Order: sequence, then C-alpha cells, then structure tokens
Amino acid sequence: MASGAKQSFPNRAPSVHHLTDTSNDLDSDMGSVEFTTYTVHIPPTPDNQPMEIAVERSASQRVEDQYASSSLFTGGYNCVTRAHLKEKVIESENTSHPQMTGLKGSPCSVPGCDSRVMTDERGLDIVPCECDYKICRDCYRDAIRTGDGVCPGCKELYKETDGHDGRQSLPLPPAAVAAALAAGGAGMSKMERRLSLMKSKSRSNSMTRRSQNNEFDHAQWLFETKGSYGYGNAMWPKDSENGSDDGIAGDPKVFRDKQWRPLTRKLHISAAILSPYRLLILVRMVVLGLFLQWRIRNPNDDAIWLWLLSVICEIWFAFSWLLDQLPKLCPVNRVADLDVLKEKFETPNPSNPSGKSDLPGLDIFVSTADPEKEPPLVTANTILSILAADYPVEKLACYVSDDGGALLTFEAMAEAASFANLWVPFCRKHDIEPRNPESYFNMKRDPYKNKVRPDFVRDRRRVKREYDEFKVRINGLPDSIRRRSDAYNTREEIKAMKLRRERGDDELEENIKIPKATWMADGTHWPGTWTVSAQEHSRGDHASIIQVMVKPPSDEPLKGTSTESNSMDLSEVDIRLPMLVYVSREKRPGYDHNKKAGAMNALVRASAIMSNGPFILNLDCDHYIFNSQALREGMCFMMDRGGDRICYVQFPQRFEGIDPSDRYANHNTVFFDVNMRALDGIQGPVYVGTGCLFRRTALYGFDPPRTKEQSGCCDGFFTRRKKSASVASAPDVASVDSDDEEMNIALIPKKFGNSSLLVDSIRVAEFQGRPLADHPSVKYGRPPGALTLPRELLDASTVAEAISVISCWYEDKTEWGLRVGWIYGSVTEDVVTGYRMHNRGWKSVYCVTKRDAFRGTAPINLTDRLHQVLRWATGSVEIFFSRNNALLASSRMKLLQRIAYLNVGIYPFTSIFLIVYCFLPALSLFSGQFIVQSLNITFLVYLLGITLSLIALAVLEIKWSGIELEEWWRNEQFWLIGGTSAHLAAVLQGLLKVIAGIEISFTLTSKSAGDDANDEFADLYIFKWTSLMVPPITIMMINLIGIAVAVCRTIYSVIPEWSSLLGGVFFSFWVLAHLYPFAKGLMGRRGRTPTIVFVWSGLLAITISLLWVAIDPPSNNNQIGGSFQFP
Repeated sequence: MASGAKQSFPNRAPSVHHLTDTSNDLDSDMGSVEFTTYTVHIPPTPDNQPMEIAVERSASQRVEDQYASSSLFTGGYNCVTRAHLKEKVIESENTSHPQMTGLKGSPCSVPGCDSRVMTDERGLDIVPCECDYKICRDCYRDAIRTGDGVCPGCKELYKETDGHDGRQSLPLPPAAVAAALAAGGAGMSKMERRLSLMKSKSRSNSMTRRSQNNEFDHAQWLFETKGSYGYGNAMWPKDSENGSDDGIAGDPKVFRDKQWRPLTRKLHISAAILSPYRLLILVRMVVLGLFLQWRIRNPNDDAIWLWLLSVICEIWFAFSWLLDQLPKLCPVNRVADLDVLKEKFETPNPSNPSGKSDLPGLDIFVSTADPEKEPPLVTANTILSILAADYPVEKLACYVSDDGGALLTFEAMAEAASFANLWVPFCRKHDIEPRNPESYFNMKRDPYKNKVRPDFVRDRRRVKREYDEFKVRINGLPDSIRRRSDAYNTREEIKAMKLRRERGDDELEENIKIPKATWMADGTHWPGTWTVSAQEHSRGDHASIIQVMVKPPSDEPLKGTSTESNSMDLSEVDIRLPMLVYVSREKRPGYDHNKKAGAMNALVRASAIMSNGPFILNLDCDHYIFNSQALREGMCFMMDRGGDRICYVQFPQRFEGIDPSDRYANHNTVFFDVNMRALDGIQGPVYVGTGCLFRRTALYGFDPPRTKEQSGCCDGFFTRRKKSASVASAPDVASVDSDDEEMNIALIPKKFGNSSLLVDSIRVAEFQGRPLADHPSVKYGRPPGALTLPRELLDASTVAEAISVISCWYEDKTEWGLRVGWIYGSVTEDVVTGYRMHNRGWKSVYCVTKRDAFRGTAPINLTDRLHQVLRWATGSVEIFFSRNNALLASSRMKLLQRIAYLNVGIYPFTSIFLIVYCFLPALSLFSGQFIVQSLNITFLVYLLGITLSLIALAVLEIKWSGIELEEWWRNEQFWLIGGTSAHLAAVLQGLLKVIAGIEISFTLTSKSAGDDANDEFADLYIFKWTSLMVPPITIMMINLIGIAVAVCRTIYSVIPEWSSLLGGVFFSFWVLAHLYPFAKGLMGRRGRTPTIVFVWSGLLAITISLLWVAIDPPSNNNQIGGSFQFP
C-alpha cells in the first residue's frame, strides 16, 4: 500500500450498537425509546483456560497492531474517522528501533506492490504463512477477500484468517460465543472478541445494580466482587474458596509460610518537637483572644476611626491565622520500602513462577497548549525522562496532550521518540540520574562519579554528541516546517495555474488563491492547526488526532547488540520503550473546551480505551522525572494495605532555575514542606495540578470501598450525601425488576458517555488497581500473579474508538467535568478535583522522596510570578462562591480537612484587610495619632507575646519540616507582596464574575528564557509593567512620605509626641521590610527602572498625601502643612 493510504470508519460511536431500529438519542422521551443491554465478551484468563491460549498471538493480530501503531488517526464531529498510514513522520527519521512509527519491514513480494511488510515489536517481518512469503497487510487482506485465503507463494491455504474482510461482521449468537470462549477463543479475531456486542438474555448476570432509592449506584456496581469469570488480563477472586467470605483469594499458605511486610511506614514527628508546637498554638490562641478583648475594650477616643479599622483588621488576621494553623496539628512523614515492593511484585514465587512484573499499569499524561510559550525542547526532555523511568516497560504508557494541535509539537515528539532509541538504553546501562538529558548534561557535579563500566566515557560522549544534534533539529523545526509548507503550497499553486491554462482560462491568473496549508513530512496536509489559520485548521477548530509514536512493547525483554544504536554495546540492555501516544482532542466553534481540565478528561478516556492503566500520573510539560524510581515509591502507597482507599499520591513540586536568594519565594517550601505534610496527617494533601499519581476509578467519581457515613454534631449544618452502598448491603439481583434494571443500564451513558468499551474498562481498571490479597486485613484484594499476562495488541478499531471519545461532542449531556474526571468551572481545576475526592471519603497521601521525585521550572520574573499568583487566587475566590465551598462539604470529610479547604477559598479576602492595615502606619504618621491611646505597658506586653509566640512557632515548624529560616522569611515577604497586589485583583475579578457574570481570563505563564543567554537568571531582571504593581508601589511611597512628614513634624513640634512617632515608624518599617523584594524587582538590572514606575508612584503618592493633609491639617488650622516650617 502506498504512503498516505487511509482506512475509514463510519462517523458514529463505534461501540454503541443497537439491534433494534430505535432512536439512539439519549435525550428523547424515555418511554418512547427501547434501550438495549449489551455484554462485552472477553476471553477467559488463566484461571479457566490454558496459558498458551492467552499468550499466542496470530500473525494477523500482529499486523493489525503494527498498522494501528503506524497510522495517524483523525476524526470528529460530522466527519469520518480515518487512519492515515505513515511511512515517515519526520524528515530526519533515521531510527531502526522496531517500536517506532513507520514501515520498517522488507518490500512486499507481490508483483506491482511497492508497500512494505509489517514488523512486530522485535523488528521482525510478520509473515502469515509458513513458507515465509513476504506480503504486506493490504495484499494479505486481498488474498483473504478475493483469493480464497490462498498464499501467493506456496499456493496453500492460510492456516489462520483475520476476519476483517471489509464487511460489517454480524454479531455471533450467545451460544456460539460461549462455544468459542470454551474453546479458548480459537477462530475469533480481536475485533470479534472486543467489539461483538450481544443482547443479554440473563438479567441476573448483569454487572449493574440499583440502590435502595432506585438510583443507579456506581459505587455498588463497581465494588461488586462476586464472580469467578475471567475479564481481560485480570482474574476475579472467588469469595467461596477455602470457606472464606472476606473477599480474599489465593493460597492461604501465603499467610503462614511468610511474614507479611508493609510497603510503607508512617514516621510520626518527635513528641519533643510536636508537643511544644501544639502547646504554643494553644498559648498563642489564648494570647490573641485576650489581646483582641483588650483592644475592643480600650478604644482610642482621639482617633476612633483609626482604632476601628485596626481592630477589624486584627480580628480578621486572627481568624485567618487560625484557619491556617489548625490543620497543622498532626504533621507526619512517610517512607516507602522499594525492596519489599520488588519482593512482592517482581520476584519469582508459586503464584508467579517466571518472576514477571505483577505491578499494575501506569498511564502518564503530559499536557501542553502552546509551543511558543512552552518550548518543544522542554516538552521533549520531559517525555524522554518518562520513557527512561524505572518501571516495567510493558506496564508504562505516556500520552501527550497537544491542546494547540500544532505540527511543531507533533514533530518534536517524533524527534524525541527517535532519540529515545539511544537515550533510554544508555540510562539503563549506566544507571543515569536524572534521566532528563538537558539536566543531566548541565549538571555541575562530576558525571563520572561512581561509574565503573570502562565504556561509560565513550558512550557518554556519543550520546552527548547525538543530543546536541537532537537539540539543533528541535530548534530548527519551525523553519523546517515553514520551508516545507511554502514549497508544497507553491507546488499546489503551480498545479492550479496549469489546470486553469489547460481549461483555456488564461485570465486573472493572479487571483488564484490556494489555502496556505501546513504540510507534514510525508507530503500530506496536517489535520491540526495550520500556521496560517483556515477553516477546520485553527486553534479552536480542528479534528481529533491520535498517533502512536512508539507502539506497545513486547512482553519479553528485547536485548540489543553491540552494533545497534551507533555501535553502543547494548547486548545486556533491554532496549524496549514504553508506549508513546500523541493526542490532540477535537475542537469546534460553539463548544466549551474547558481548557486544561477538558484536555485531561480527553486523555482519561483515550487512555482507558488504548491501555487502561489503573493509575494515572499527570505532569506539566516542564515537570520532568528527576528520580527514576519515584513511580515505584508512589506505587508502594497504592499497593499497601489500605491503599485501595487512596485516591491519589501527591508529590512535592521542586523547581530548577530559581535565583539563589529565591527573591519571590518561588520554591514555596513553606507550603510544600509544612502545610502539605500537616494535611497528610488528617485526610491527605490537596491536589496541586502536577506530580500527582491518581487512582483511575477515583477520577471516575466512585466512592471508596468500605465507606461508612459519619454522623456528628455538624450534620445538621453541612449537606448530607446519600447512604453509600456496600457489597453486604447490595440488594438481591433476582428481586430487581428487569424493566428497572434495563433503565439503570441505560443511565450509564448519562454518566460516562456512550462508549461501551470505556464503560467496560472501568471494572478492569478497578480490579487491577487493588492491592495484593496477601494479608487477612486486605479487603478487595487481587490474587498474586493476576497481572503478569501481556496486554492486548492494538488494532484500528480500538484507536478509532479512542478518536470517538475525544471528540468535542462526546461530553454533551454526560457527567464529565461535573462529577467525573477533572472538574470544570474553575481556573484551579486541580484543587476542586481533589476536594471532590476528599468529599466522597477518599484519602490522599503525600510522598516526599529522599531524592526529588520531579523537578520543573517556575517564573522568576516579578510580573510572571504575580500573574501566576493571580491565577491561583482567582480560582480560590471561584471556589468560595461555588458549591465546592468547604462549608457545604459532606460529613465524610474530616473537620480539620474541611478547615484547610475553607482556608483555600478564604485566603484571598485577607488582601482587603491587609491593604488597609498597610496604609494604617502612614495614616497614623500623617495624623499624629496611633491605633492605641498610648504605648502603655499592657499593649507592649501583648505585642511582645504575640511576636515571640509567632517566632517560636516558626522555629518549631522549621525544626519538624526541615525548611530554612530564610525560606520562611521569604514566604512571609511574598505573602504581603501577593496579598497587596494579586490577591486583591483576584477578589475584584471574582466578585465581577459572580455579580456581573464577567468571565475571568489569565495569562499563561511563559517558560521562555531571557534575552541574555549568558545569564542563567536573566528573567529575574526583566521588567514588564502590570497594573498589579500599583497598590504595592502606592503603599511604599505613602509610608515613606509619612515617615518623612512625621519625623519633621515631631522634630519641630513644641511638645514632641515620640510615642506616636515610634509606633507609626515601627509599623511602617515592618511594611517596607516585607516589600523590599518587590522594590528590588522594580529596580531591574543595574537600576534601570522604567519611567512609568516613577510616574505612577509619584502621582499617586503626592495626590493622596496632599489630599490627606488638606482635609485634616496636623495642627488643626487651614494651612496645608501645619504650623511648623522648614528652616
């Protein structure tokens, strides 16, 4: 078959088949539509069929796998799903790795055919006949269709047939399917096994149940574990075996012959630190209460307005401090044991004699939106670190979401996949850390330390040279794509002109307009966004795209040779690569695509169809894997006892490229090492958007197993949830009326959409994500060895189904974004998504690894940093005014966890009181009054007690969290900088959205470097004006002018009031000390401060100062400036 050949799939939801001629409109009247129930028949697993049946893979299945992996799939709304076979995806394609996209096999032996034979995952030609006659996929299909299944070489019948003869395959009757399954699935193609949907005759075997209130209870349906049938590559436990009724399967000797060892341990903070810490919190609460009581009872009658404003602000500050401090009462540390993980899941044992990995599958999501703001080289390095991670290759899959649909990102991914052929084996051979090539080659430490292999120096030099060439190719992609597109567009214009001349129309040749298309390397149109936007090829209007860059690896290790990969000796290295998939969801005008949350949900659905890993790790494009074993550490928590109740494992965010002084608190260590550790001791840390390992079923909106509704004194105030159903409380299926059950099954598309493959994958993912049933206390466990079978091969129908579920219309009238997946409606979708899980009773875990798990970049420029904080604060305001407010949380959420989420929604409002309080010292200096009548001993004692208790708490927090004092002080400084700028703007924008309905927009944080390539921190000195800077500048200028005016007035006064001066000056310096990093950022490099800064600050400060002095002269006369004069 020639390059660019296509296979079309009808525009429909490929997995929804109705056997009756009824409407498939789910929104029509329920009484007029006949809903049909289907059951997907999956081949039995090793518990009830011979092992060789599940392992054998026919040549036709391998051909389909290679075809699906080498084709670019497109489709969407009102268009046909097509598979475009690609012989090349990049111009510099020079890899020979068997898993790479493209046709690498031998030429087809059929006369007149210029196609190539498909290859398997080991790079060998796939030949369907024992005579080894080389035949391509299309010629083979023609031989089956028109040649009666006769091999063109030996003229003998093929011993196996594909079944894909181009006709719509008819569903087999249930009896025939049962017979085929009993025979081990012989004679059934993968298409028939996975997509043949039969009407269920027995309602008692349905997986769906209804709850006591006649609603479809997905939690009860999900955790129904009774059944002994095989499903995919997972084995269901038999509850009745060995007389056990606790849901545990497997040999009971496991509990007697071997001591059970936990995978994780909880390390409590030393009581010598934690007890005084808690006591100090109590003491400070008492001191604050007494101080506020004293302040209220002792007003300043000379400046009642100043006293009232200060008291209101101080009451709010005390309330805000309480919300922030109470969740810190129970900090914990956790540690994972990787040796136990290896022993349990990757060591030969009676349940797993071969010692194959029994770890569950893991899908990693990388999201990017704009290659101009998120450089492709950064994304490529992140992908390379994922492909080289220390996790079973066959269990790992990487999905890259390109929400911009850019060819630049597509080809950069293809280049990364090509370079991974050399980089990944090099990392495995020499145990490289970190496995991001850019970070590794820029390390400032000795790269040869602890390297003992004699060929390391040679291999490193070779890889470094290849990486330099790789960077040049990546950086040259924009020009390469532009030149290629210009050449093809010129060719098309010349063709159009020749065609017009042949028709005899020689006039107006200059008016020929050919769309300025963007062209791929194989000479076809790019189906995504074009450089010059056109209809159906713009950022908000393009088709769905899926391309398998690296096909799924083989189940067995694939060793290299000494001559592969530029003569690097790989004879002892596994050269397999994890599956890599490019995904760009469909976008059309008129549809709300919900930004990053919508892209993540599209990846959830596509990955469920293609790999269905029970766990999902999401990373931003600039966050790479710094610790190659971080995935295993996160899996320790999920696979440990009680891990089935963990919805996600959050890793701390660590950053590179931050200036040594961390001027704007970019490391955010107080939040990641203090607040998050403290939340880990309650119900778990909040989800912060990246570096998070999810349980797939938790994202689907299900409740955790063994959920018990808690009752307490707050139940009357907080909203109630319906009673959670458990396996024990499940109603008898036989008593359920068949009509009601059919109605419940018909409600499934209302939640997940109309893809039956997606719905069928849920139970598989739930089972595969269970911990091992190797301890009596492990409920809902799975038997050891259940996940050692190879995953199913890809085929065109599977990828076509994935195209369908990422279409723009798929989420219509479903619960995606409402209760399923990432939650929509907020710019901080991460916090809301985590809140919903905790609200259903799930727990989360904070995993702090000894070596940083992930590292990323953060904006060190002042303007970018403020816009980043503005985005976070805006999302918090949205949360406060939404149904996700912690005041409306269910009783399943613990009290301290509810307080922590309440603080998330309230903290931006502190900016209102902070702004006022920062102006109070200047107003006090202008007026000659203070917030108290006089600086008496009572006020000073209270002030000293509050200050000392705050310092003591800070010291103890530093002690148990491990942060440094300088980091704590930087956090305090930026708290005031952000509170007087970005937080205030967020409150105003949030109120506008709630009251006036004005939507909120924010600036995407730029990941680009500064202009000075020789300065690592060039961005730190770049000044970009933003209106967020106006309030802090005004505060600084007003306080400086206030100090000057007060000092002059006090010096030249007849009776100097030094107490009022000292009080006002002290608090003014307190404000200015917090704003020092902001003032330093305004200076830029070498004092190059933009003129507009002085203009705005001078005008505002002078205007406010003169206005105040004119309204209230200091000496009670009408002369501006008072009674004193300068000498």
